[in-house]
Amino acid sequence: MNRVKIDKTLLELSVGIFLWGIVCQAVGIWPVTDKAGYSIGLWIGVLLAAAAGIHMWWALDKSLDYARDTAVKMMTKYNIIRYVVIVIVMALVMVSGFANPLAAFLGLMGLKVAAYLQPFTHRICAKFYKDHI
Repeated sequence: MNRVKIDKTLLELSVGIFLWGIVCQAVGIWPVTDKAGYSIGLWIGVLLAAAAGIHMWWALDKSLDYARDTAVKMMTKYNIIRYVVIVIVMALVMVSGFANPLAAFLGLMGLKVAAYLQPFTHRICAKFYKDHI
């Protein structure tokens, strides 16, 4: 059986993003009147943050196999693609009225928060690490 090795830093970043989402859901749901719109927007943002983190890891992993100049061009291309997708998703949230765009932005900020929380999430995840990760 072929097993995929999980990148520990990406796992820790993803855990931080989802912890951020849980905290924002638990705390932020009380003061808002449109609880469904808030929750949907928040989790759209959290999923977008997780997808951006995964894409960032993939792009770095792929680009580092090339020479410096080529790697810089590839990373620039992948950064632009990532930001365009984020802008499109956020615009769709704003235009559709289906979810709260501020909550979606709050969820998206989980990517930044998770980067700062990484030492904390590393300590949590390290308790579960085995040789198979």
